[in-house]
Formats: sequence, C-alpha cells, structure tokens
Amino acid sequence: MAAFTVLVVAVGLERVAELAVSRRNAAVSLARGGEECGRGHYPFMVALHAGLLLGALVEVWTRRPDTSAVLAWAMFALVVAAQGLRWWCIATLGPQWNTRVIVVPGAARVTGGPYRLLPHPNYVAVVVEGVALPLVHSAWVTAVVFTTLNGFLLATRIRTEDAALTRLAA
Repeated sequence: MAAFTVLVVAVGLERVAELAVSRRNAAVSLARGGEECGRGHYPFMVALHAGLLLGALVEVWTRRPDTSAVLAWAMFALVVAAQGLRWWCIATLGPQWNTRVIVVPGAARVTGGPYRLLPHPNYVAVVVEGVALPLVHSAWVTAVVFTTLNGFLLATRIRTEDAALTRLAA
C-alpha cells in the first residue's frame, strides 16, 4: 500500500506540473485574444480528477484489497503509457495546450503528433489512467465510479472542444 500511495502522490504531483503548464499557456492564449468555452463543466472536471486520486487512496487504505502482481504490473504499465501519451499531447500542442478550452482567433488546428491518429488523444490517456491507476492496487470501486462519471464529462467536454475547433476553422 505504501508503494501505491507513492504512485498516486507522484501522479498528483504530475497534475500540479500540468496545471502550471496550463496556466502559463492559458495566459498566453488569452493575451492573444483567445476566448474560453465550456467554463461550466471545468470545476466538475477538476473535482472528478482530484476524486480519482483521493478515492483510490481511500479505497485502498480502507478496503485493503488483495492485489495480483500480474494485475498490478500490467496496470502500472498502462499508467506509465498514459502519462507518456499525455505529455506527447502537451508537447505537440505546445502553447495551445491547457486544461481549459480556449480558442485563439487565427490559430491553426494542430494535426501532428498523436493528433494525426486520433482527434482527442489526451482523453484516451485520461480514460486509460482512470481505469488503470486505481487497479494497480485493485481499487475497482474507484475505477468504476471514475470511469462512469468521466464518460458523462467527456461527452460534454468533447462536444465543447469540437464546437470550439469548428469555430477555429471558420
């Protein structure tokens, strides 16, 4: 359980690094005339992602589930892969990446990197991590609850982003 706690704290610290990059990039986008879309769902997204980390820890420390080494290592590999994909997205989008939906007039749509393959690759990373991180230590309740709620959130978020990207192309 200690190793799992270290992993969750490390993912939490990674999130803090993401937020620092996001704030910097959002400020740049807004200074360039960017307009934010979908503010209403953002607080829910923040709470849900914090809940994933907290829920996994609470579940593991209260339920103390037995964990298969095979499951733990397979899920850990998926967590690492999800982080790699997420940072590939961040690097590809450069100053256009942030955790909010901000449209900068005249900015080109990014179609390189993982965006060559998928329209929303960062959300693949989010979905994989939402299942895999809790399952590193058999926190299946957290995995199911997060994945279900995240499905509703992503439906809203992707509609918001697609509408914003349509405006960008116009």
